[in-house]
Amino acid sequence: MAVISPTSPAAAAWGDPAIIARCGFAALSPTTLDCIQVDGIDWVVEPLDDGVAFTTYGRDPALEVLIPKAYAPEPMVLPDFDQVAEALPRTGHACT
Repeated sequence: MAVISPTSPAAAAWGDPAIIARCGFAALSPTTLDCIQVDGIDWVVEPLDDGVAFTTYGRDPALEVLIPKAYAPEPMVLPDFDQVAEALPRTGHACT
């Protein structure tokens, strides 16, 4: 998959339609949004009109991955981000 050059060094994009990963967000506070665990990494799930936004939960800084509907089921893409997400410091929060 070709990497698209974003304008921010804290972001990367791949494919068409693009899967976008952005890092450097503040750790998420507790939320009522759905939270799933994939490969031991907790992700908050936010449905969007054109796909899904997944943001690491219990990591600071947080990693956000925007996955278009074309890649459904979208959670199947998250293991590609395991190495990056696992490197982020844990806050002690987890999906319940």
